[in-house]
Amino acid sequence: MTPARTPLLALVLLLGSGAALAQAPTSGAPAAPTVKAAEPSAKDATPVEKDAAPAEAPAEAKKPAAPSKSAIAFGAYQRELYVTARKLAEPLAKLGDPAAQTLLAEIYTRGLGVRQDAKEAARWYEAAAKAGNPAAEFAYALILLDGKVVEKDANRARELMKAAADAGNPLAQFNYAQMLIQASPAAGFADALPYFRSAAFAGIPDAQYAMAEMLAYGRGVDHIDEPAARQWLRAAASLGHDTAQVELGIWLVNGRGGPADPQEGFLWLRRAAEQGNPIAINRVAHLYKDGVGVTPDKAQAAKWAVLAKRASNTDPELDDFFRGLDEAVQRSALEAANRFDRG
Repeated sequence: MTPARTPLLALVLLLGSGAALAQAPTSGAPAAPTVKAAEPSAKDATPVEKDAAPAEAPAEAKKPAAPSKSAIAFGAYQRELYVTARKLAEPLAKLGDPAAQTLLAEIYTRGLGVRQDAKEAARWYEAAAKAGNPAAEFAYALILLDGKVVEKDANRARELMKAAADAGNPLAQFNYAQMLIQASPAAGFADALPYFRSAAFAGIPDAQYAMAEMLAYGRGVDHIDEPAARQWLRAAASLGHDTAQVELGIWLVNGRGGPADPQEGFLWLRRAAEQGNPIAINRVAHLYKDGVGVTPDKAQAAKWAVLAKRASNTDPELDDFFRGLDEAVQRSALEAANRFDRG
């Protein structure tokens, strides 16, 4: 059982390829943007594992098994009955049930129906991790890496992260892959590849972006494969990964990894810009100014040029463009930028 909203390890993704690839942590898909990006096309659909086989239907219907006591506790947790969930989980946790221990740890971590208690949460995560619960192994590895609640122990954290990753925990797979790269920047990419791939197919946007970077720049793979990289960029972008949205937008405008599609590229860049990505803000200003993928619009270009300036990501060309506008357009752009900043 994996408690909801398991935290993500904030490790630096060692896959940089210039300023445009600055990584920002993501936690899920954002609210729908004002300008909706095009849906993934068939040719750029999420990659599918070749050896994946459909599950066979059972020969005959079986009577569902009665839920375990820890499952009942988790059901209360899912229904936001946190006090009930704790009361149900606590006696089970004391009897050594790792699923109940993990649930109890999550409740104390987030202070749900009880006073938040990081030390108590760590105690239960450690107990469940010792019993081999993958979610607890992952969570306790983060606690050991952080070193604020318990004594920092990077080696033990690495062991637990690997155990959770090998047990199939997608977040652990993503983070263990990063650990491998940090430990060996030269050779670690090849070792990290299967973990990134598994996490990517499990729907972790950061892992999908990592796969795109590795395929685009030939790290840990046999050869550069830009069409496959573009597929992974689209997968991550569709899940709200703003850096992937920027990269996909640029690739579509430039025709990298497949046919050029400036209109769709603009939409992805605009989506990332509306989330506040400074690179996307700059690119959108240029696209409006030059009429690439969108009808030229001086007012919109000026607005986004102001926002780029405020995001410390302007350039001489945009500065010259803005200075060349009449005062009324400049004033209108400043007002539009102020409205954007206020949300």
